[in-house]
Amino acid sequence: MSDLKARRTLLSSGAKLAAGTLLPLSLPPPLLAQAKKAWPERPVKLVLGYPTGGAADAVARPMQSKIEAAIGQPLIFEYKPGAGATIGAEFTAKAAPDGYTIHYADSGPIAILPNGKKLSYDPVKSFSPIGIACSGGTALVAHPSVTANNLEELLRLIRAKPGGMTYGTSGIGGAGHLAGELFQSMTRTEMVHVPYKGGGPAMVELLGGQVPLLFASMPTAVPHIKSGKIKVLAVTSATRSSALPQTATLAEQGLVGFEATIWWGLLGPAGIASDIVQKLNSAMNAALSDPQVAEKVRSQGYEPILSTPADCAARIVADLAKWGKVIRDAKITFEG
Repeated sequence: MSDLKARRTLLSSGAKLAAGTLLPLSLPPPLLAQAKKAWPERPVKLVLGYPTGGAADAVARPMQSKIEAAIGQPLIFEYKPGAGATIGAEFTAKAAPDGYTIHYADSGPIAILPNGKKLSYDPVKSFSPIGIACSGGTALVAHPSVTANNLEELLRLIRAKPGGMTYGTSGIGGAGHLAGELFQSMTRTEMVHVPYKGGGPAMVELLGGQVPLLFASMPTAVPHIKSGKIKVLAVTSATRSSALPQTATLAEQGLVGFEATIWWGLLGPAGIASDIVQKLNSAMNAALSDPQVAEKVRSQGYEPILSTPADCAARIVADLAKWGKVIRDAKITFEG
């Protein structure tokens, strides 16, 4: 009897072991695949909402190799330009939340345009915030024929002919446009907005004297300022730019509280696992902590920021409210 009992015990244990071995095979295929794989197993796609060679490239490229080293996979840039970068944002919002598609976005399609344009995505609900990478203002620049050299002299010119001064920007709803509207609101002045199809064409018009003033992105403005082809009157950030340390902010020149900045950050589609979000955030912060990377970002007129996913989420909400008020007060529309 003892031999029989031993055999039964052995058979019973074997059956339990076999059942335990086969148990994972009963999981649905997607869950089974996730159980076997650790992120990232393949290259990660980085979506940019602007063409190559622009500000997005200029501030993303310096981080690329450091992020790749941190996650152990290539970071493949995929350009989805158009419609104020909302095409790239829409593409990201619809992507699978597996951590293999992330978006290097700026505040335009996330915190400005949603206030006045019908979009297929929700700026808060459609994304997983990963982190803010850098932030900076625009440059208020002028053609050399403009006699003003600072805010006080510019306001004198504008007020001498209400509605007679024009200013250019990269387009309706861009950072420069909103900076211009906030400027008029706070100074109680009136100018005529001339939107262009990008910062490059706007700068060409300023250089040619077709428009006297421009609220320009730092990467677009700085080379021409340093060459002496245009003059800078102020920067719109709260603090001076590392790229233009001698240029006073509008706030320093008497427009107390003025701040109009653009930020760049990483977002993914809603629903990315928190551990993947944290790995991406850590990789970005590690890249921005590298002195060479930080210096390259600063040379473009932006200040590196070490942030958390929560910081990113809070910035989106705050900027949606801030620019929403400016847009409503100025009765700006982005449709059509």
